[in-house]
Amino acid sequence: MSDLVAVSFGDMYEAEQLRLDLLKLQHEHLVDLEEAVVAVRNHEGKVKLHHASHMTFPGAVGGGIAGTLGGFMLFNPVLAVIGLIVGTAIGALAGGVLEVGIDEKFIKDLADHLKPGSSALFILVKKGNSETIRKELEKFHGKILQTSLSPDDEKKLHEKIDAIKRGSM
Repeated sequence: MSDLVAVSFGDMYEAEQLRLDLLKLQHEHLVDLEEAVVAVRNHEGKVKLHHASHMTFPGAVGGGIAGTLGGFMLFNPVLAVIGLIVGTAIGALAGGVLEVGIDEKFIKDLADHLKPGSSALFILVKKGNSETIRKELEKFHGKILQTSLSPDDEKKLHEKIDAIKRGSM
């Protein structure tokens, strides 16, 4: 099970900075993110989504390997090459279509409510990481749009963010 947290920011860059900080923590094995998506609404009002990972490349690699192995299992080098080409194409297509993590429509619907020149971060965090995530979120001046954190964790996070905004921390 995972927790969803969506936080908006008053500028176009703060959501990306938070995502980079969280990815660094993930690299250090301090948090376990399933997905992190930044939505930026530019000054013209257009929304752009920036995903931390895409499944197209891994799908292509996996498909290519499967196709090549299939050809070699039939002891035919020509079929191995054809399997590599067809497997790569099918794997890339499947990886590009594969919907993993946070629903894209949900992200776009919330991002449509952002003010021009602002951004939001949508993260899907595996259970057990909420304390580390909350501490990282407290460093930023975001507004929580949506969360599936426990009511106590959500309340603590709101209190910390409000305290930061008031300058009392």
